[in-house]
Amino acid sequence: MPPTQAESVIKNIIREIGQECAAHGEIVSETLVAFMVKAVVLDPSNGFNTDRTLMKGDVQKLVKLCVTRLLDSKNPSLDTIKMQVYFDMNYTSRVPAILREAIPATTQHVDSQLEVVQDRAYRYTAILEKVAKNPLLSRELQPYLLKEALYNVRQYEIFLQIILSDIITCAQEVEMMIKQLGAQLEQLKFTVKSKTAVPTSQVFPTFIALSNLWTSFQDETVLISILSNLTTHLEPFLGTHELFFPEKVTQALLDGVTVKTDVCRMKEHIEERVNLADFRKLEWLFPETTANFDKLLIQYRGFCAYTFATTDGLLLPGNPAIGILKYKEKYYAFNTRDAAYSFAENPENYIDKVREKAKKNAELIQLLELHQQFETLIPYSQMKEVDKHYIKPIAKCESSTQTDTHLLPPTIVRSYEWNEWELRRKAIKLANLRRKVTHSVQTDLSHMRRENCSQVYPSKDASTQSMREGSSRVPRPQIYIAGFRGGHTKTTYEVKVNLTRAIDET
Repeated sequence: MPPTQAESVIKNIIREIGQECAAHGEIVSETLVAFMVKAVVLDPSNGFNTDRTLMKGDVQKLVKLCVTRLLDSKNPSLDTIKMQVYFDMNYTSRVPAILREAIPATTQHVDSQLEVVQDRAYRYTAILEKVAKNPLLSRELQPYLLKEALYNVRQYEIFLQIILSDIITCAQEVEMMIKQLGAQLEQLKFTVKSKTAVPTSQVFPTFIALSNLWTSFQDETVLISILSNLTTHLEPFLGTHELFFPEKVTQALLDGVTVKTDVCRMKEHIEERVNLADFRKLEWLFPETTANFDKLLIQYRGFCAYTFATTDGLLLPGNPAIGILKYKEKYYAFNTRDAAYSFAENPENYIDKVREKAKKNAELIQLLELHQQFETLIPYSQMKEVDKHYIKPIAKCESSTQTDTHLLPPTIVRSYEWNEWELRRKAIKLANLRRKVTHSVQTDLSHMRRENCSQVYPSKDASTQSMREGSSRVPRPQIYIAGFRGGHTKTTYEVKVNLTRAIDET
């Protein structure tokens, strides 16, 4: 199918799904519908083959599945996807600093929301660990639903951290801009003083600088408003937690369980480290040997890949102090040393398991930053940074090299001469040899002395016969006639006598 025709078919499918949802009272954006269509096609359990053209029955099935998932208002997975789409479409990169008065209130609100969502994530993680140790609890509890709720709060936590990071940067920029504003005002006072007239060339640059600063303050006011509204509008995407896991249910599940924070989990294994001697062919990075260790882009947002793959999707933060594995130019962190060792034995196996899990839960693609493995689901805000080159580690280590005396078997050329005069002497000697004549003497005994052998045929009697002359002839004819002289009578009578011999008598 040509690209233009395929694009037209996809647009028609998106339009039809949007109309179906609107008919049921649910208004959805085209961006959300497009993401859901790709997620449904990507899920192997739905049976779609991306290598062949969709038939009419396939299109109807796709529309039905998408509408069903979009209308499921009690699904944490759908809330996570809606949150991702909303954040992606409304988040904007920071511009010059904002007014200092608005920063503390916004920071306090984001911090409070972050504490609440982190506490909820820690509780869900503790419950899932308890269920993993006691399989009987999985009959009473729906682990897959709890994991989707965990993905939801972890995604919300990540978005809040991004917003908080921008606000902190704004606070730093505000301090610098206020100092610049004070310096410009002092310079303006010093230039004008009590003068009735001042040349334009002296005050105009200062006015321009003040104008730029004031414009930056106004722009930052808009930015802080956007970040604040973004934080407020992300909260409704957590509505399903109170529905499925109210406080009473959560407290009952936490009976006898210690809730651990991410920091506590890291401190438990702070003394565990990977032994480099156990891995000769793999590269491990540590804080003391890598200059830009804190800036490395760790896969899966720093979560332990081994734990996620072996527990069917449990998110536990990795501890970089244990050691970061560099595998195919990518970096992986683990929550324990045993997890690191197990993952290092067969990395491709666990990477494939993470990928297959993400196909079934589409929200994991953005949560774990798997966009390079699923290029069709790259967020809109990252489309311009597809070719971004990530920071590579600068490893520091003591190294030494040693060169053998002879890497190859020795080949000493005895005829080699480094002395130029010796080379000239040999050249003259060779030139003289060309003028010499070699004389030799040979004797009969020494001439061609070698063993020879020959073979002849024995003589025999032979004779030859030459041709002999031969001739043949016919008898000569002998015919006589008598009576020509006449006789006693007047009448003459001739007698003819043939004496020729016969041929056979000759």
